[in-house]
Amino acid sequence: MDIKSFWPELGPSLEEASVYLNKYKNKKIILKYGGQVMSDQSLSKAFAQDAAILRKLDIDVTVIHGGGPQIKTKLDAQNLESKFISGLRVTDKNVIKVVEDVLLNEINPDLRDAIIHYGGKAESVTVRKNNVIHIDKSIDEQLGFVGEPKKIDIKILNKLFKEKIIPVIAPMGMDANGQVYNINADTAAGTIANQIKAERLLLMTDVPGVNDKQGNLISQLSTQQALDLINDGTITGGMIPKIKTCISAIESGVNGVVIIDGRKSHAVLFELFSNLGAGTLIVK
Repeated sequence: MDIKSFWPELGPSLEEASVYLNKYKNKKIILKYGGQVMSDQSLSKAFAQDAAILRKLDIDVTVIHGGGPQIKTKLDAQNLESKFISGLRVTDKNVIKVVEDVLLNEINPDLRDAIIHYGGKAESVTVRKNNVIHIDKSIDEQLGFVGEPKKIDIKILNKLFKEKIIPVIAPMGMDANGQVYNINADTAAGTIANQIKAERLLLMTDVPGVNDKQGNLISQLSTQQALDLINDGTITGGMIPKIKTCISAIESGVNGVVIIDGRKSHAVLFELFSNLGAGTLIVK
């Protein structure tokens, strides 16, 4: 395989990467795509290219995307209020329609097409087409149609891996009655990582990773240290559900979860194939 032919100039050096190339071969890696990276065209392209490269390197890669900023823009345009409880969007019957429209008709196909553009085979996996996320019920009645993913249809994902296709998953699920639910994309990514026993879960964010009280990046944390940082108020806001997802994923058998800085071009390649990494690694 001529890796040089598809390796990006702005990625880690091939010399450095070569040490890690076999580490993840035939392993499962989940990439959660969201935050600022989604609204920056050059970062979006670099992310799609990274996903395609992982597939070319015989890694079973799954992409799960968010859509918060785009959903907010559309809600604002329709004069619908954006309300949050503990970092989760309150989703009533009007909001769920907007969420579905943005995730399924705009973000998901665009991301799938971008990965295909860079030579990776990719397929949309959505609640309306080939749902893989099954919901028991709403997490909390105050949140409305916000579901907790319970069961993942692994058969659909394994079939795509076998065909060397990247599943591009929208974070929505369905209950036994056919009701559609919004799901926090980090939570969806964590649950899928647990149930397919992923080697790594990478969560893209708009920050360098987890910072200590002085604002310095912490390169590695144990799950207990991460819990301590939530309890002492170092970790706050939207980072709390992210960290809880990380802890839950690791407790369920994922070997490592990384909160990476999506604002860095080719952050995925730097995390997996360079000595420095690109964020905070959380391990048992």
